[in-house]
Amino acid sequence: MKIKNIFTAAILFCVLPSVSLSAQQAVSLSGYPIGPVPFTSVKIATDSFWGQRLQASREVTVPLAFSKCEETGRYENFVHAANPSDQWKVEGFSFDDTDVYKTIEGASYLMQTYPDAKMERYIDSIIVIMAAAQEPDGYLYTARTQNPAHPHEWAGDHRWEKVEELSHEFYNLGHMVEGAIAHYQATGKTTFLDIARKYADCVCREIGPGEDQVVRVPGHQIAEMALAKLYTVTGDKKYLDQAKFFLDRRGYTSRQDIYSQAHLPVLEQDEAVGHAVRAAYMYSGMADVAALTGDQGYIHAIDRIWENIVAKKLYITGGIGATHMGEAFGENYELPNMSAYCETCAAIGNVYVNYRLFLLHGDAKYFDVLERTLYNGLISGVSLDGGGFFYPNPLESAGQHARKPWFGCACCPSNICRFIPSVPGYVYAAKSDSLYVNLYMPNTMTTALMGKEVQLTQQTGYPWNGDVRITVDKPLKQNMVMMLRIPGWVRNAPVPGDLYAYVDGKTPQWSVSVNGEKVDGTLQKGYVAVNRKWKKGDVVELHFDMETRVVKAHENVRADRGRLAVERGPLVYCAEWPDNSFDIKSAVLNRNLQFEVFRSAIETSGEKAASYPVTAIRTGVQYLRWDGDNLKAEEGCLTLIPYYAWAHRGSGKMMVWLPTEAIIQ
Repeated sequence: MKIKNIFTAAILFCVLPSVSLSAQQAVSLSGYPIGPVPFTSVKIATDSFWGQRLQASREVTVPLAFSKCEETGRYENFVHAANPSDQWKVEGFSFDDTDVYKTIEGASYLMQTYPDAKMERYIDSIIVIMAAAQEPDGYLYTARTQNPAHPHEWAGDHRWEKVEELSHEFYNLGHMVEGAIAHYQATGKTTFLDIARKYADCVCREIGPGEDQVVRVPGHQIAEMALAKLYTVTGDKKYLDQAKFFLDRRGYTSRQDIYSQAHLPVLEQDEAVGHAVRAAYMYSGMADVAALTGDQGYIHAIDRIWENIVAKKLYITGGIGATHMGEAFGENYELPNMSAYCETCAAIGNVYVNYRLFLLHGDAKYFDVLERTLYNGLISGVSLDGGGFFYPNPLESAGQHARKPWFGCACCPSNICRFIPSVPGYVYAAKSDSLYVNLYMPNTMTTALMGKEVQLTQQTGYPWNGDVRITVDKPLKQNMVMMLRIPGWVRNAPVPGDLYAYVDGKTPQWSVSVNGEKVDGTLQKGYVAVNRKWKKGDVVELHFDMETRVVKAHENVRADRGRLAVERGPLVYCAEWPDNSFDIKSAVLNRNLQFEVFRSAIETSGEKAASYPVTAIRTGVQYLRWDGDNLKAEEGCLTLIPYYAWAHRGSGKMMVWLPTEAIIQ
């Protein structure tokens, strides 16, 4: 059956009852001491670094994901579930439904900024076939219900039987809820939200400590953060209680292994272990529940785990998850380069965790990690044109890595769909009379502070240069504190702790001025606080010396001994084969490093050939080559490009950590 006919049939035969939500039912995330300024309040300049990314998401990534969901039978799974039969062969993964939910979530974010009636109608048609697949009591899991007699091999014979292992029933719920909330916020329609609430209600009825319930926790976490969010949207406390139940019972059920972070009760954990995506989602859920319940035990546990990550388990690109085996964190200081896993989904999870810790603690160190992840290990996971993806993001390649337009396990492409449109929401935050400026990108922002509207315009060439100009377009009629983040990279701290350190002896400078007058540079948790009664037209100017820097890893990181990495501003650089006429793996950095910075471009070929401007770097090296039977050293010039931009010009060698002594292959 063609998918367009599926939609038509579904629309004719399915009517879904709606849930009415009043303003009084909505609960804000006021549990966090600091509140987000939503992405809908921040308009990114279209001709900017992030403007290009948002355009690619809107024009390429999300439409591609929808087409792949159709092409790979993900919609048809719902049609089969609405008409179960022992003739249906259940294929794919038990969590394939989530690719639909995540893509709807990303599209919904885009529609809030760029209304699209055609896209809205398309999503409406998908929701209709999802609704038809839902069982009367709310259960919706196509991996079982397509063919109840012979469900997916990971599903188990009964509901929830394998949910702590591979069924992903709660994982599906989590992404369903996240997507449904986004759709509701974008359109005002409750059609998808009604489906998600019915499934959440089913879980709340059947999972718990009661006589007629079973005790289970998610095998793959995300339901915790999703249910907390559902509580804030609906005001129904049972969803928050369920999220807390999932966390509190972890480590007490039959599954008690490191892979799924169930080796200890969550309040006793102090090290990041196991599957990195599951871990990051769990830590995010702990933060949400802590903010909404005031449970300090969760916060203390996350703080301990975060310290372990940034001190011993974080890649210089902001990636997490060192090993292919289990897509997991490795041992302390185990950070291999060629085999680094650094899943794109894990980078997204790392952003989620650090953002929530900032909202709890108000410290810029969390945004130092978030920014490093955002500009390097996360956006490396999607091509510049928005149509190709990495699952792992290694820090070295011999040519075996290439982006692909989709995967059988498509969690990363669909996660990129929902993440990139949300980036503007990370720029600002607010608390009482304080407005935090956390990221620097050209934008206009309108938000409420102390119940009054505030408008700002930010102009900058960041991340290519370190000059930022913020104009107050509409001030408060009372004092407002503008909290300006001074990035760690300009304060000689690549990351919090001693895992990485600059070793070039440079001391970059930074400054803040208001209307041309320099402001005292005293830092409060990494911020300069400018407290004044602002006037329309006031201008804040920030300057960060954006020099090329050289980084060394902690001596316990065996993979990086005798190697250095190069950074400039928030960007990590790499050497890649198309830019260099010699084997980059034979190159050795000069001891007296000198750098030339220049504007260049990543030139892609093929049907969608394009030119993407970048700031590149050159430096002198010695490289080895064979001259007959003799190995000779030659002088050369090594060109480096931003790490996120590699693998756009064919497969070949790439390196982030560059040798300071000869390595003979």
